[in-house]
Amino acid sequence: MAQNIYDDPDFFAGYSQLPRQVRGLVGAPEWPAIRAMLPDVSGKRVVDLGCGFGWASRWMREQGAASVRGIDLSQNMIARAAEMTQDPAIRYEVADLETLELKEAAFDLVYSALAFHYVRDFDRLTGMLSRALVPGAFLVFTIEHPIYMAAAHPHWLQDGDGRKTWPVSRYFIEGERRTDWYVKDVLKYHRTIGSTLNALIGAGFAIRRVEEFSPTPEQIASAPELAEELERPMMMLVSAQRQAASSLSNSSGG
Repeated sequence: MAQNIYDDPDFFAGYSQLPRQVRGLVGAPEWPAIRAMLPDVSGKRVVDLGCGFGWASRWMREQGAASVRGIDLSQNMIARAAEMTQDPAIRYEVADLETLELKEAAFDLVYSALAFHYVRDFDRLTGMLSRALVPGAFLVFTIEHPIYMAAAHPHWLQDGDGRKTWPVSRYFIEGERRTDWYVKDVLKYHRTIGSTLNALIGAGFAIRRVEEFSPTPEQIASAPELAEELERPMMMLVSAQRQAASSLSNSSGG
């Protein structure tokens, strides 16, 4: 089972005050880049993994999605999402992404924001999601960038000229990373960029777009603290498309 820090009272109290939780999608500076990667959701069956307070789930319905299933490990998150939602076409549930099983060909879009780096067995997850999507459907997700989370103790340093520097160490040593964020020993799993993308390819996805989020000049002008995000990538955004069975056979030499 994945670590459930979001039901820790101290963690939840701090996390709930983040701009992206108070203001929703407009409080997430990477949202315009994510939105540009999303396919047309009109009439689509969507599953939102790690749905949190349900901001993206509700947005999907506003854009015309036929139905949205929001899934999160945290009882706190699901309770808050349910309180904020008055739409019978959105269904929330508590489930663990480490063991989640979705019905075959049940969805037209899988979306996930900043949840997959909590999952130990990414290969199992991508294989299950490939089966849950109809051919041609998309998986769009964001994770903490592998450069951001590789170091055992990720934090800003100063170089010899006094400039901010982000440490990159143990990059090719994949696996557990524990950091202190509102509470001690928050558990995440580091994978290289190559491992992440190759897991998707191995599960039958074609990579359509990869973005390493950085703020725009306009965003920095309105929120100067975002300027430090130009020094290193904090998030990786991925769009992948489920290939048809014939494409899978051709790519494997069949």
